[in-house]
This record gives sequence, structure tokens and C-alpha cells, in this order.
Amino acid sequence: MRILIYGAGVIGSLYAALFAKTGYDVSIYARGKRLEVLQTKGLLYLENKSIRKANVSICSKLEDNDIYDFIFLTVRENQLYQALGELKTNKSRCIVTMVNSVDDYSKWEQICGRGRILPAFPGAGGSIDGDILDGALTPGLIQPTTFGENSGIKTKRTRKLAEILKKACIPYREVKNMHIWQLCHLAMVVPIADAYYEAVNPGKVGDEKNIMLKTAKRLKRNFCFLKKEVGELSPGKMNVFRFIPLNVLAFALKIIFNSRFGDKFMYRHAMKAQDEMKQLHKQFYAYLRRRKNGII
Repeated sequence: MRILIYGAGVIGSLYAALFAKTGYDVSIYARGKRLEVLQTKGLLYLENKSIRKANVSICSKLEDNDIYDFIFLTVRENQLYQALGELKTNKSRCIVTMVNSVDDYSKWEQICGRGRILPAFPGAGGSIDGDILDGALTPGLIQPTTFGENSGIKTKRTRKLAEILKKACIPYREVKNMHIWQLCHLAMVVPIADAYYEAVNPGKVGDEKNIMLKTAKRLKRNFCFLKKEVGELSPGKMNVFRFIPLNVLAFALKIIFNSRFGDKFMYRHAMKAQDEMKQLHKQFYAYLRRRKNGII
């Protein structure tokens, strides 16, 4: 089993380390400073407070005939189309796109070929500090690695992907409509990121009552709108945002923002990916406006 991780940030590095630990043949495609670090030091990561080195290959170029069973695309949304353009001529048949987006994947297939895209999303977070990955999987009950065919049916490759994730001890879930799932994900993470950017003290935003209340209102509004326009929320537990009383939601947000979970899986990403999250903010609310105006 040959696996390529295209993108060597937190998500790509973590999945690469987990797959390599399982025994898969893993390569990482990187560039810039991160490439230099990986070529010099290798992929270093924290495990049980010890620094370990993953058994992975590092590459700076992808040849057309360098074929992998799965390519995991783990770049930011603002790097997506450049990456798809670079993957266009490669002969690997399956690109697992772990990217935040409001797109419905048809544009992606127009670039790299029909049937090559397998939409997915990671369940992980963390940071890279001093060239060492400090990452972790999100608890499976909260957000497992999620994927699904555009057709909504299970296929040979989704079964194979499930097998890979299971062997790597990565919680996963297959869904029928990844587009709806990703819209719901953005409905949640965009207001969360906005809270950090609007706070007086982002590291202690949970203590800013007005921000927590504003975030709660935005979450309720987003999910109520999606339920009305799309007809369903995915996963179904997202419906809690529609029904939970506003003051209770604001209090729950305070606890989450101030928790270790909030620091590792929310704060670190939001603060290091501000350009991406602000662009996603614009794209998500533009999408909602188009839905409201009947353009979509």
C-alpha cells in the first residue's frame, strides 16, 4: 500500500506519522521551509512526551508515473486549486481531499479528472513547534475522520480507505453526502474562528461574555438556515445547535473555549490559519446569500 501525503502541515504530518507507524509505505510531498526541515531532520513528532521520527520518504516533486494507492490532499483551502493543478497529470486514481470548502467537488474533478476525487475531512489538530509535530486525533465521538463518495454509495475504494484508517487506529465515519457535511462543519468552525479574531484577548475569549453570546447566536442562525435550505444536517447531532437555549449554548461555549480541547483543536488552528479562515468566512456567508436568493 503506497500512500502520498500532499501537504506537510499539522494534518498531513500527523496522518503520515500514523500511517507509517502502521507499516504503510508513506511519502510526504512538501515545499519551502517545511521541506528543508523534513529533508534535514525528518518528520519528528511527540508521542507520550517523547520525540519520535516517522519512517516516511520526503519528496519535492511528483512525477506523472509515480503512482500511489491513495493521495491525501491536506492543504489549506487557499492552496487547493494550485495543488489540484499539480496533481492533474499524475496517474494515481484516488485523491482524498481533506480540505475545508463550500465547493461541491465538480470544479475539482474538472481540473484533475472525473472520478478521482474522494471527499473527506480530518479529525485532528495541534501545532508544529520547533519543527516538532504536537498533534492529536480529535475524539471519535466529537469528530472522526469523515469521508464519502459523491454518489453517496459505498465503493471498493471507500471500503479500502476504511480499512487503512482502522488499521491505523484512526476513528472514521462514512457519510452519504460530504458536501452537506462540509457545509455543516463550516457553519460551526467559521463562527468559532470569528470569536478568536474579534476577542480582546483571543487566548481567553471564553471569558468574554459578549463574544460567547454573539457566537452562540451565529451558530443557531447558521444551522437553522442550513436545515431550512438543505433539508438535513450532517452529522445529525448538529441539530443540537437549533434547539439548545441561547444562554445554555453560550455557557457551554465558554467551557469549551477555555478547555485544553479548545486550545489544541480550535485556538491553535484559528490563530495560525487566519488568512484561510477569513477567506472561508467570506465564502461560506456568500454561499448562504446565494442560497437565500435562489441562485443555488
